[in-house]
Amino acid sequence: MFTGIVETTGRVSAIEAEGTNLTFRIESAMASELKIDQSVSHNGVCLTVTSVSDGSYTVTAVDETLKKTNLGKIKTGDRVNLERCMPANGRFDGHIVQGHVDQTGICTNVQDLNGSWLFDFRYEPDTAGNVTVEKGSICINGVSLTVFNSQTDQFRVTIIPYTHEHTTFSDLKVGDVVNLEFDIIGKYIKKMLGGYQ
Repeated sequence: MFTGIVETTGRVSAIEAEGTNLTFRIESAMASELKIDQSVSHNGVCLTVTSVSDGSYTVTAVDETLKKTNLGKIKTGDRVNLERCMPANGRFDGHIVQGHVDQTGICTNVQDLNGSWLFDFRYEPDTAGNVTVEKGSICINGVSLTVFNSQTDQFRVTIIPYTHEHTTFSDLKVGDVVNLEFDIIGKYIKKMLGGYQ
């Protein structure tokens, strides 16, 4: 389990195809603290560390993950948001994040508000019935954020300077594809009411 509080970013230094899978080599200051078999969130996607070397490590994404997330669009040199799984005695600073991306969305607007940044996102309403609620939680590329202007297929978030500087939100442009994990509590309620598969 994760919290959506990004620890650091990493840079993709190599991508290798292995059948339908992709193995990513990630350079990060976090690499020296990782071990093989550890779970790490990459743009909100939980992946298992498969090797660790000086200043870098590798993870593999299977075809299903590549189809349902933005990892298949990542190029060498791109940055990704990183978070290790939450320790049992850790603080719960964000919200419950599983590292299981529900679907992708598109950034439709970026506005500099001279002290913060406004981001608009649109997503395709799918058969699972993913929803946002006003002042509810959403995980975007692994970052726990608060929703406002919640609508059927779109929503807004505001990014403070610290988050803008320490995550890949500073790289995000209109038209970019992002990973979305909707609030698990909302999904359970939706299922109980008969609207979630």
